[in-house]
Amino acid sequence: MKLYLSFIIALIFHSSFSQSAWTKDKDALYTQLAFTTINDYNLIFGNPDYTTERNVTDNTLQFYGEYGLHDKTTLILNVPIKFIQTNDLVDSATGLTTANSVSSLGNIEIGVRQRFYKNKWIISGQFNIELNTSSFDNPSGIRTGFDSWAFTPTINFGRSFKKFYTQFFTGFNFRSNGYSTNFKLGGEIGTRPFKKILVIGFIDILKSFKDGDIVLPETNLLNVLYTNNQEYGAYGIKFISELTKSFGINAGFGGAFFGQNVAKEPALTLGIYHNF
Repeated sequence: MKLYLSFIIALIFHSSFSQSAWTKDKDALYTQLAFTTINDYNLIFGNPDYTTERNVTDNTLQFYGEYGLHDKTTLILNVPIKFIQTNDLVDSATGLTTANSVSSLGNIEIGVRQRFYKNKWIISGQFNIELNTSSFDNPSGIRTGFDSWAFTPTINFGRSFKKFYTQFFTGFNFRSNGYSTNFKLGGEIGTRPFKKILVIGFIDILKSFKDGDIVLPETNLLNVLYTNNQEYGAYGIKFISELTKSFGINAGFGGAFFGQNVAKEPALTLGIYHNF
């Protein structure tokens, strides 16, 4: 059974870098621009599953970058720009929300990764800060990110073998403003079936402690955009094509084996990257 999370790829498409165990070389720079589209969904994971009040289209243009401050220290930046639209009512003839289209920043994220150990295995620590830079339109219930700051410490492990590599991470996500704390766990394995093609399978899990007390507006809850106690267990595949030594394209598609307060809908991400 294939169940697809609408925003899973947007959150973890860059996970092979944002949660990587490896650090960049000193003064090395990696940049990526990616576009994720999730078109016209209304079905939401729950217990039981439920629907939004209106059909929702959620698109994201995302800039991601890493810079090697030192060989053991990497700086991280992630800037999402959201394009969210609510359309026709799903069930009722009249609703509490209005149809609208909002283009705005999501939650900008900055971080630092520090390598602690390097032998056969790489071990690094990472600390990301998510800024409260999103917006909210009350009549439509469109929220472009969480109404909070977030602090995410993780520990990352990675190793390269002759024909493949693997890495995994675990950590916690602490949110301000009454949102619940989350536990994070994920990993991936990658191989090169062809010289310039990298194929990566990944898994990413987010579990809420359900310890928050934030009260969100009713319109926000009706269209279920960045609400509290979101959970998912995601899996998927990513492809990276190295067109030149420094330039390439990537694509990803993901699914889920469980979720809570997140959308069931296919998402496709296409991106380009450049190494300097």
